[in-house]
Amino acid sequence: MGTGMRWRTATAAVTTTLAGTLGLGLMSPVAHAAGHGPCYDGRCKTTVSRPTSIKVDSHRFGFGKLRITHISSRSVKMSATTTGGARLSGSTSPGGTVRLNNLSIRVQSVSGHKAKLVLTPAS
Repeated sequence: MGTGMRWRTATAAVTTTLAGTLGLGLMSPVAHAAGHGPCYDGRCKTTVSRPTSIKVDSHRFGFGKLRITHISSRSVKMSATTTGGARLSGSTSPGGTVRLNNLSIRVQSVSGHKAKLVLTPAS
């Protein structure tokens, strides 16, 4: 191991210790979620205009991708495949909510083929 590697290791150890001492944790939830997408923790507002997948925490919700499969002025259809292979699906009109495992997906509004969704962990 070269001198540069020892320096980086020592710097990382000091940074980690300092962060722990200050109560900052190793990685804030926002920084952690940023690497996976804004909805990873199950808390976000997003607008979708076509079939798409939204990454969520598979350990927390039992599935890693929420799929929006269809958007119309009357309904938004969604599905997910659990880590165990079960298929979940639901649809609702604007103003309604679908719960897949412990993730609630509220369709706030639909305009044309754009749906505003609000994701929250279910209690």
